[in-house]
Amino acid sequence: MHKFFVDEKCIDGNFINIEGDDVKHIYKVLRLKNGDKININNCKGVEFLAIINEITKSNVLCEIVEKVDVNNESPVEIHLYQGMPKAVKMDLIVQKATELGVVAVTPVITERVIVKNELKEFKKIDRWNKIALEASKQCKRSIIPKVREPIAFDTLLEEIKSKDLVIVPYENKEEVGVKTVVNRLGSRRVKSIAIVIGPEGGFEEEEIEKLSKVGAEIVTLGPRILRTETAGFVCASLLMYELGDIGGKI
Repeated sequence: MHKFFVDEKCIDGNFINIEGDDVKHIYKVLRLKNGDKININNCKGVEFLAIINEITKSNVLCEIVEKVDVNNESPVEIHLYQGMPKAVKMDLIVQKATELGVVAVTPVITERVIVKNELKEFKKIDRWNKIALEASKQCKRSIIPKVREPIAFDTLLEEIKSKDLVIVPYENKEEVGVKTVVNRLGSRRVKSIAIVIGPEGGFEEEEIEKLSKVGAEIVTLGPRILRTETAGFVCASLLMYELGDIGGKI
């Protein structure tokens, strides 16, 4: 069943009004019609089964059939801090991070990040959030991950102090991997995790030292050096398998 996200202001009693780009997608691409049922999420995790009552070129009016008790979110909240890559690599990172269950993506300006036009980079945020929205529909997320504005490395150091666990993949680290860190946790409960990924060219040694001083776990992802757009996926997948909901219950 097709899924859509709407702002709470579009919900009035038992009726939901879908506006914007989804309207054209509903009648022109999906070719839905009056009487068809769809799932609608209020962008805050509350979901409804609704039936389409009326379709025009500007809006789709739906009537709520019932509230749906569903939660497709992981028991652990993974925040991806991504050293800002070049070109369109961030598009792929946002899309796949959304599919894996990451709750937020924050671009980070590290020592080896070159921002040629800072204003242009900030304008990309709207596109990245739209990518997160479309990916959330496709993979049936219960929330839409937030893509935040880029932050400085020093700001990153302060933010990750509030996380239960901070994982930093580093190509020069040996032996200690994600599994080692997870085994060390024992009975300690972990709710929020920060994954910090370096940009193309990796982290400076001084940056790794600063991350270690604030409690980050510096790990290896294996003998092969991964690209910046790959490292986050691999690390998130490993953590979701060990502590989250990827891989099933058995």
